[in-house]
Parts: sequence; C-alpha cells; structure tokens
Amino acid sequence: MVNASYLLMAGTLLLVMWQGLLPGLLSVCVGFMLTRALARLLSRLQRRRIPGYLPHWAQVIAAAVVMLAPLALLSSALPHTRGYVVEAPQQYKELLDYLARTVLELRHKLPPDIASQLPDGAREIQTMIASYLGAKAGVLAIAGRAWLSGLLHAYVGLLIGALAAVRHIPLQRPPLVDALYRRIMLFGEAFGQIVAAQFWIAAFNTLLTALFLLLVLPYWDLALPYTPALITLTFIAGLIPIVGNLLCNAVITLVGLSVSPVAAAACLGFLILIHKAEYVINAKVVGRRTHMGVWELLSVMFVAESVFGPAGLVAAPLFYAYLKKELEARKLV
Repeated sequence: MVNASYLLMAGTLLLVMWQGLLPGLLSVCVGFMLTRALARLLSRLQRRRIPGYLPHWAQVIAAAVVMLAPLALLSSALPHTRGYVVEAPQQYKELLDYLARTVLELRHKLPPDIASQLPDGAREIQTMIASYLGAKAGVLAIAGRAWLSGLLHAYVGLLIGALAAVRHIPLQRPPLVDALYRRIMLFGEAFGQIVAAQFWIAAFNTLLTALFLLLVLPYWDLALPYTPALITLTFIAGLIPIVGNLLCNAVITLVGLSVSPVAAAACLGFLILIHKAEYVINAKVVGRRTHMGVWELLSVMFVAESVFGPAGLVAAPLFYAYLKKELEARKLV
C-alpha cells in the first residue's frame, strides 16, 4: 500500500504539470493553510481550549472567510482593477515590444565612447534577442483566455483547500488512505517551508522595488514606463528562487536603459543591493528549513524548465523539497 501511495502521488504531480494545473494545486495548499491558521486564531477566543483541537465552529468560519474573501475583494476593487486583470497579457506584450526596441537601439542609448567599443557581431546578437522578445510578445497577445482560466483554476483550488481543511479525518483509516495521508502531509510541510518563505521574500523585494520605482526614481526625474507591470513582475518572478531575481534585474535594467544610462545604472545598483540582502535571507530561511543548496536548486530548476517550461521553474523547488522529505523519512539521505 505504501508503494501504491508513492505511485499515486507521483502520478498526480505529473498530471498537474502536464495539464497546466499548477496554479490550482498551489491554491489548494494556500487555501488549506489559510483555513487552518485562521481556525487556530479563532479557537483562541474560546475560554476552555484543548491543545491541538480545533473546534468545528472555528473551522467553518475560517473556511467561509477564505472562500468569500477573494470574491469580496474582487467586487470592491473591480471598477479599479478590471482593466488591469483582463488586459494584463496585453500590457506585458507592450512591455516586451518595448524591450525589443530598446535592445535594437542599444548603441544609440549608450554613450558614444562605450557604443564604439561594441563588436560588430553585437548587432546580430541584438537582433536575435529582439526577435525572441517579439515572438514572446506575440504569444502573450493571444493569452488573455489562458490568463483568466488560470485565475479561475486558482480560485477553485482555494475552495478545495478550504473545504479539505474542515473535513473530519478519522483516526482509524484504511492502509492506502493512511499512506496517502502521510504523503499529503509531507507535501504540505514542504509547501509551507518553500512557498511561505519565498512569499515573504518576494513581498519584501516587491515593497523595496515599488518604493524605488514610485518614489526614488521620479524624485530624480528618471521615472520608468510600465511601472505597474514591472512591480507585478517583480512579485511574481520573486516567487521563483534565484532565476526570478535574474529575470527582474534584466527587465528593469533594460527599461531603465530606455530612459537613460544613468537610470539603468541606478536600477542595476539598487537591484544588486536589495538582492544581495535577499540572498542572505533566502539562504537562512529556505536553505536552513529544507537543507537545499544553491547548486541543487539550480540543477532541479534547469531540468524542470526544460521539461515543463516556465511552470517547471515554479514547481521545481516545491517538488524537490517534498522529494527530499520523503527520502529523509525513509532515512535514505
């Protein structure tokens, strides 16, 4: 039965990746964790509490809040955010087109002394990079339906996670159910360690980047175009360890270069500074909790990205952390 639970778990994770259901899976975990955390918070209001026991009323209220809160936020903010949510792919298409033009005009953006030092082959490289960005922009132009579908999958996953958190689990379980329960608990622990830590790291990074783009650069008359899209990209890419930081650095620096070399240098210096601090936090928080080295993360992310595309970059740290937990539980590593 234990071996069958391993096969079912592995098959489920592969199915999630092949069918593009990763946002739903992550939302299931988020919904489960939020419901349990809120239920524990509500249970503290009860005078007579049993340690480790969550009263049913607290679980029901927590699940209702988790399920209804996104709808309440969406309805209250819809007049202001509808255009951004629906037109997000188009906005990022325009951003990629803008980056492509910036790459092609690189010689004109740099000071003459530096531009004259670029080899002749740099034009071909610029053209290749611009063509790649243009191709990605063309894909994003027709990605609106997939974007909204991903949001729907995420909300359905949130509902599933909230409902699963309040489901009564009997102490006496059949062997296969018990083995699957252990697999899911280990996966939940890995999610809590990787995603929760990375979420706060990404939020910290996004806050500092937003202050820099919205306050510091405009104060120097170096405001960048597409600032809302850049801030959103910073948070989303920040959820991907290591590689996400490199992506943000490259995009924001290129946009800064489109304004002036001084803006590009300021962006690069600022991003290097905050990402150095982020690496220290990442190493202490994520590395200490999961016993994963940088070389391990990079290797797994490289393989996952080559097989599953961008979704593999997001899933690789989580799936690898779960695998290591299973191996540690069997005392194999």
